[in-house]
Parts: sequence; structure tokens; C-alpha cells
Amino acid sequence: RDSVASRGLGDVYKRQELKQSLHNSHLFQILRITMTDQNATDQKNANSLWGGRFEAGPSAIMEEINASIGFDKRLYAQDIQGSKAHCAMLVKQNIIPAEDGEKITNGLDQILQEIESGNFKFSAALEDIHMNVESRLRELIGPAAGRLHTARSRNDQVATDFKLWVRDVALADLEVGLKGLQEALIMQAGTHAETIMPGFTHLQAAQPVTFGHHLLAYVEMFGRDRGRVADCKTRVNENPLGSAALAGTPYPIDRHMTAATLGFDRPTANSLDAVSDRDFALEYLNAASITAMHLSRLAEEMVIWCSAQFKFIGMSDKFSTGSSIMPQKRNPDAAELIRSKIGRIVGCYNSLMLSMKGLPLAYSKDMQEDKEPVFEAHDHLGLCVAAMTGMIADMKVFTDNMRAAAGAGYTTATDLADWLVAELGMPFRDAHHVVGATVKLAETKGCDLDQLSLDELQGIEPKITNAVYDVLTVEASVAARQSFGGTAPVRVTESVAAAKERFLK
Repeated sequence: RDSVASRGLGDVYKRQELKQSLHNSHLFQILRITMTDQNATDQKNANSLWGGRFEAGPSAIMEEINASIGFDKRLYAQDIQGSKAHCAMLVKQNIIPAEDGEKITNGLDQILQEIESGNFKFSAALEDIHMNVESRLRELIGPAAGRLHTARSRNDQVATDFKLWVRDVALADLEVGLKGLQEALIMQAGTHAETIMPGFTHLQAAQPVTFGHHLLAYVEMFGRDRGRVADCKTRVNENPLGSAALAGTPYPIDRHMTAATLGFDRPTANSLDAVSDRDFALEYLNAASITAMHLSRLAEEMVIWCSAQFKFIGMSDKFSTGSSIMPQKRNPDAAELIRSKIGRIVGCYNSLMLSMKGLPLAYSKDMQEDKEPVFEAHDHLGLCVAAMTGMIADMKVFTDNMRAAAGAGYTTATDLADWLVAELGMPFRDAHHVVGATVKLAETKGCDLDQLSLDELQGIEPKITNAVYDVLTVEASVAARQSFGGTAPVRVTESVAAAKERFLK
């Protein structure tokens, strides 16, 4: 009564709601289960993972935190691929009988079919994809299944599976996606080799450029991303299989055979390093983070460009949404979501980096946390690359608006300075001062530089002639910048052809 009187009924109701919420929570249910007897069959299955060392099965909490099958079942194809290669090597080296090897291979093929058809039952009690496959293999072929784990450990097995997945799925998908995005950018760049737009520094109009030139800048960025993918492949492509738990194995295995079978360049050189290395995953996440940063920059520009204040581009219904209250709105939600996804992808990179920080050799269970960030980054990045490719290919370009904006903000001021240097022999710093005074006069009069009269220009620098007007248009400005890698339409056209040769072959 005192409690109710002092705090009011509202607090009591809140406590009751909290109690009910806790009662319904996932964690509470786990705790409740651990306070009761666990099913004897489940205990037997759990105990069978560890042989005779353990007398009782894990608690439900331990099973929950320890199991990885909820996410590492993605590795099923790589796990079976690695097991078949290992089995073939064991047979060739006369470590296991050929008839057992045949049973194992046939059983693994059946398991692959079951998983891909959706008829395989995954068990959390069996912890991970490796034990789920091995348990099912024993059901199918009997004791011969136990021979498969000869001369290997789950430590080198998971490292092999994960490397195969990063190489053949994550890196391969990113390479294909980036090439498609580059193709869309290159095609648009070729179409807009002569489309003039303002170039910016500090998001202030600086000098006129061509839209094709601007898009080719992103082609270069994504080209470097593809380079990082290729570079990552060179280091991921060493085979850990045969390193066993950490020290290698006394069996006469042929690691070069399994490496060749699995498409690796060579076996890893040190067994301790092989089972504890996750640099390949970190390198992928680093490459993914830089790629996501590039996507975010392009997405930000697209958000700006399609605003009513710029209206450089328009996005179709395919990549836009509306407003629930403002019927006139067309929101660039796809671009905004791409811009935001970098946070999640960089977070994945940081997550694995912090998991690996400070781990002593060799394997620690911390390393089970390696897969979820890689899977998550792969999923988000793949979606972002696909969405950006669609937006680039589908966007409408408002060339007249770009051209009008290119002339605003005195973007040909540098051209005037260059003319003073080239035609009058004036030192550039002196020319810079003259042009500054010219811009100030134009601002006072509220006109562009090419709208100042010759008398007004000569009032600032008497040697200026009528020829100066030839360089004060945005068309003349972009056409003059013919240095290699410059924005002149002729150079952009050449760069488009070169980009096709470099990136699309």
C-alpha cells in the first residue's frame, strides 16, 4: 500500500508490463529451460560431439550461444566441396579404403541435393554446418562416415569453407556487380561527352566540366575497387585444409592435391597461421567498405542532382518513392539508402577487426563471429551495387539545366587568368589578382564575366583585347582542357573508349 501510495498505480502497472515482457522474452525462455531437465535424446546427441570427455550435454544457454548453424549453413556447398576433395586425397594416399571413399562421396552428393531441394533438417544441437553434414552422412552410410574426419579438424575445415565462400561468392559477386556498374557509367559518359555541367570544389561552382567526365571519375573509383577485389583473391587463394587443429597431422596427406582440387594456388605454409588467419575476410570487408564509400559519394550527388534546386537529373518510378502527405514529392529513397548502407558495412569491418584484435594463436571461439559480418556486408553491398547500376542506367539527364548552372558562379574566371598569362605574358599571380578584381566588378553589376564590356575590362587591365571573349564561354572552357585525363569532349570520348578496353573486356 505504501508503495502504491508513494509512486502511484502507474508505476505498478509499468512494473507488471515489464515483468510480462521479460517473461515473454527469448532469454527468459532459455533460462526457464535450463532450470528443467533437458531431453535425454538431445543430451545424447550433444554429448556425441565430444566423445567420452563430457558426461552431460550443454545447457540451453550454452547451446544457444555456441551454435552457428543459423548462419553458417550458407557454407554448405563449400563444406561439401572441401570434404569431397579431402576424401579423394585420403583415398589416393591409402589413408582410408576406396570403398569407404566412394560411400562418403555418394553420401555427400545426396546431402547436397537434400539441402538444395529444401529437404535437409538442420539441428542447432549439432552446432554448425560441419557437424550437421557429418551427422547426416553417418545416417546415410553408417560408420564409414567417421573416416572423413581423418587428418583434419573443424579448425582447418571452417577456414577452408570460409575461404572458398569469400573467394567464389563474395569476391566473385562484387567483381561482377562492379563491372556492370562501370558499364552503365561508361555508357552514360559516352552519351554525355559534350554535356556541360558545373564542376565543384567545396560544393561551390568552380569550373565547367562535362557530365561524361564527371561519370568517368566514378568509373576510375570502381576500377580501383575491382583492383582490391583481385588483390584480395591473390591472398585468399591458399589452402588451409590439412593444417588440422593447429599443428598439422601425422598422416601422409597430400596438401598440394587438395589445393589443386579446390582451385587454390598452393597450400598454406604454416599450420598455426592457417587456422587462425582471417585476414582474407578483413580484406574483403575493407574492400567492401571502400566500395560502399564510393557508392555513398555517388548516391549523395544523385540526391543533390535530382533536387528541385538543381534538377540536373530525374529518377524514374523504379527508383523513387512518394510522400504520404505531399503528393508532389518524388523522393530518391534508393540513393538515400545506398548513402546510408556504408554505416552498416563499415560496422561489419569494425566488428570483425575487434573480434580478431588481441587473439593469441591459434584458434579461439571468438573467430566464430567472423562469418555474420561478412555475410551481412555481402548482402547489403550487393543490393547497393545493383540499385546504383539501375539508377545510373535509368536516370534522365536535364542537359539544359546543367548548361545553365555551368555558367553561374563565374566558373570561367580561371580561363580568363590563363588567357592573361598566355596572351599577355603576365605572371599567374598577377593575373589571379586582375581576375579577382574583374569578378568583383561583375558581382557589383550583377552580370557574368562575358557580359562586361571591353572598356570595363580594360579599366582593370588596359592590355586586354577583344579576343578575350573567345575564352569566356563555358563551351570554350571545357574544349580548352585537352590535357590527358581532362574534361574536353574530345578527351572524354577517348577516355570512354579506353575505359571500355580496360574494364569491360
